[in-house]
Amino acid sequence: MAPPTPIQRARQARFETAIGLAAPFLDLVLAIGDRISRIAGPDDPSYPLRPPGQPSELDRLARESRQRLEAAQARAEPGAAVASPPATGAGSPGLEASPPE
Repeated sequence: MAPPTPIQRARQARFETAIGLAAPFLDLVLAIGDRISRIAGPDDPSYPLRPPGQPSELDRLARESRQRLEAAQARAEPGAAVASPPATGAGSPGLEASPPE
């Protein structure tokens, strides 16, 4: 890669100066937003709260996906590789068609 030209170095210096000058303001915006979200967050009805220790929906989906994978591996021939399901598990072809266990 070629070294930067004088114009590129000057432009880089201007951007770094602008970011350096804006950083304290952006930190303040983040701090204010954090405070507001901590104060207003729990009262918001669209904010899903669950008690500590209660498994989330993602935990249930991961467990079901693991069970489907293990069932597919059990049905496969010995030594045959079975592909892992995608991380989401939703909307993937073949996952919905699995027989109930």
